[in-house]
Amino acid sequence: MSISSAAGIPALFDLTGDVVVVTGASSGIGQAAAEVYAAAGAAVAVLGRSAERADAVAAGIVSAGGTARGYAVDVAVRGAVDAAVARIAQDLGRPTVVVANAGIAGGESYRGDGGIADYSDAEWDEVVATNLQGTFETVRAAARVLGPGGRILVTSSTAGLRTDPMVSYGYVATKAAILNLVRQTALELAPRGIRVNAIAPGPFKGTRIGDGKTEIAPEAEAAWAETIPLGRMGTMAEIQGPMLFLVAPASAFVTGATLAIDGGALALSHTGF
Repeated sequence: MSISSAAGIPALFDLTGDVVVVTGASSGIGQAAAEVYAAAGAAVAVLGRSAERADAVAAGIVSAGGTARGYAVDVAVRGAVDAAVARIAQDLGRPTVVVANAGIAGGESYRGDGGIADYSDAEWDEVVATNLQGTFETVRAAARVLGPGGRILVTSSTAGLRTDPMVSYGYVATKAAILNLVRQTALELAPRGIRVNAIAPGPFKGTRIGDGKTEIAPEAEAAWAETIPLGRMGTMAEIQGPMLFLVAPASAFVTGATLAIDGGALALSHTGF
């Protein structure tokens, strides 16, 4: 696609005709992604562990003039994503974009009470099942259904690219692992015309990744802000553009990439930790 005038710029971000599957879409980053994809013209499958919340997000999209449907799916349950994709193909059409966004934090790290000596098997297993196994199964399900022109986007974290003592050992380990999954899958699927990329968000307000609440205490927000050169946490509106870019025609020659969305945090050569 060649754009020679301003009139053609909207086509770079047009998802009309796409069927987009988003896991972890009942709140936070996943919800923000689902909403922007629908606004760009896609039919969106909103996947979340809570049927009530997934349906509510889908209903909000529909009330705004978009096309969406909610699905109760726990990506940690083996085979759940494949089964969901089969239902989505019947309901909305064959998926063309799959966003593996579902993830959990798994408690604090050693800045709280989550030092490695006390990190339990149960905590580790829960995070690995959702963040790593769930992402793997989502990417695998996508590879099975996508055709030429398909796109896969995976949500990692800046904690997958550096140490981060404010999140759990399970979180940093799984978020790092899925980045290599993205790179290797991108190489395999490129000859099929399927692109695979990742985002690595820094601290954002409005997620449920920590204690299940979208609000953040002022002191916690201030602590995070000190680690960010732009001096503040991100907002959900600020992650929508990058997530749209990586599945839109605008990024047609981008695959195997990881885009940090972190207010400059990864550029720091030092921290207060």
